[in-house]
Amino acid sequence: MPDRVTTLLQGGVTNAVIGTALETYLGMDPSTVHQYFNDFDVYESGDWTVTNTSTHATNGLTAGNGGILSMANSSTSADLDQLTLVVASFAFVPGLQAWFKARFQVSNATNSGLVVGLQNLNTNAFAATDGVWFQKSETSTTLNAIVSASSTATTSSWGLTMANTTYVDVGFYYDGGTSGVLQLYANGTPVGSVSTTNLPASTTNLALTIALENGTAAANTLLVDYVLAAVERESPSQILGS
Repeated sequence: MPDRVTTLLQGGVTNAVIGTALETYLGMDPSTVHQYFNDFDVYESGDWTVTNTSTHATNGLTAGNGGILSMANSSTSADLDQLTLVVASFAFVPGLQAWFKARFQVSNATNSGLVVGLQNLNTNAFAATDGVWFQKSETSTTLNAIVSASSTATTSSWGLTMANTTYVDVGFYYDGGTSGVLQLYANGTPVGSVSTTNLPASTTNLALTIALENGTAAANTLLVDYVLAAVERESPSQILGS
């Protein structure tokens, strides 16, 4: 086994602004971002608005290393199983950074549609008008990133290909509008970008949304390992150490 070296920073490491309440806090200041992270060791149904077009869809935790949410449809074509956080608490604000990351797999990568990302509150994630999300259409194995405002959408061209029961790790980063694009990531690697021309207005509140839809008369299951959504809070412009 290789030697291991540990550096002890007994005074702590901080990103807190000098002169604020947490300037002497021994850890990182968690209030610099508004963040939702779920590793799905816990699933609280009351946190979500559940939309099912079939009474036989089931959502809940399933056994597996790392914590896993299972969303399982019935075997009827076009069945939709959708989870949306009850409150829309995210927005893209010019000048403020935003991040999103998720890891998931689907049982049939061809005959199912899926959505994972931030959308306006709705009962059909495949017809959302506003948001930024990853989407795979029925009859296709290509996962794209979509940026949409008032039903006018821009779709990425990087086209990640999904396979049956194979996890993918995807994410995006918004720099606050400086570059004019969202940087896209797949399986830990930058893979392209998508224009922010149709980014939702800063007054448009968005909610984490996860959805699965059958493309044929066969049951499908979406497994989600984790999801992370975070936006930078407005804060004083004072620079640490100034």
